[in-house]
Amino acid sequence: MNVLVIDDSLMVRQQVSRALTAAGFTITEAGDGLDALQKLASNPATKLVVCDVNMPRMSGIEFLERLRQDGSTLPVVMLTTEGQPELIQRAKALGAKGWIVKPFKPELLVAAAKKLTAAA
Repeated sequence: MNVLVIDDSLMVRQQVSRALTAAGFTITEAGDGLDALQKLASNPATKLVVCDVNMPRMSGIEFLERLRQDGSTLPVVMLTTEGQPELIQRAKALGAKGWIVKPFKPELLVAAAKKLTAAA
């Protein structure tokens, strides 16, 4: 199962990638929402997106808006330092399946990834 990990922090992308790779997932990384849209276009086999909120060029919320405008129903889990209820509500309204606050527990991320890709 391929997972797209979107975060402007290389360290966070590496931590997420390590946790998910150890659980058997294949990882594609992107540094922001624009990069992620390009990676998704070239890798339609992606089954899950793990996405930061605050990034340059295109934020995680903007990425999610664009993804939904394009008709995608791909499951997205937001992984962020943000905990503002209005941001969480906006992401959920756009179809985000989860909101995990950094620093994250790898086992919780893996459990969410397994649950969201089980039906795929």
